[in-house]
Amino acid sequence: MRVIKTENYEETSRRAAEIVAEQIRRKPDSVLGLATGSSPVGMYDELVRMELDFSAITTVNLDEYYGLAPENEQSYRYFMNQHLFDRVNIHKERTYVPNGLAADPEKECAEYDRRIEELGGIDLQVLGMGLNGHIGFNEPGDSFPVGTHLVTLADSTIAANARFFNSESEVPRQALSMGLKQIICARKILLIVHGKAKEETLNKALNGPVTPHLPASLLQLHPDVTVVCSFNE
Repeated sequence: MRVIKTENYEETSRRAAEIVAEQIRRKPDSVLGLATGSSPVGMYDELVRMELDFSAITTVNLDEYYGLAPENEQSYRYFMNQHLFDRVNIHKERTYVPNGLAADPEKECAEYDRRIEELGGIDLQVLGMGLNGHIGFNEPGDSFPVGTHLVTLADSTIAANARFFNSESEVPRQALSMGLKQIICARKILLIVHGKAKEETLNKALNGPVTPHLPASLLQLHPDVTVVCSFNE
């Protein structure tokens, strides 16, 4: 595992973007696993500025709020369009995000896992980390969730995400999330962590016991993880 500590969010974003750009240049038809939330926003801005060729890239996103339409400004499909897909030469039909309006979420999750397998797996998975150590929406619990699944969000996650909504009551209580099997099977993983509040959790995830009560700790078992982090803000 490689840990890159930076001075601020801007440097974190640049270093993370360089890693993704290297993957795209080395393998132009890469399958990229992408994340949402505040951590990767700067990285996406940097990638746009690099004017990379996304024409052969395929993407699979970690998660989507259950109950939100793709056109909803708080949906993760909308987020990805706004921050990356509408700004680069990617083919939208090769950008996959779980369907938050799926009538049968169990079927949607199974099909999402099958799609990733048909793509040959993920070449580089980008991750953020929640205050409670979740990756994707894989919340702390008594076991590691394996496949893509419908998850009930922890109160701390709802509170943390309330800043993106008008009020906490508007935050969806459930989400469809890629499971840890698909994440840990990615050939490379890039974890982006920013903010003093996450420093202790990251330290435990990287140096403490591997436990489902801290999902990010599972990354210790992966052979090719790069962590780019900053705690000065």
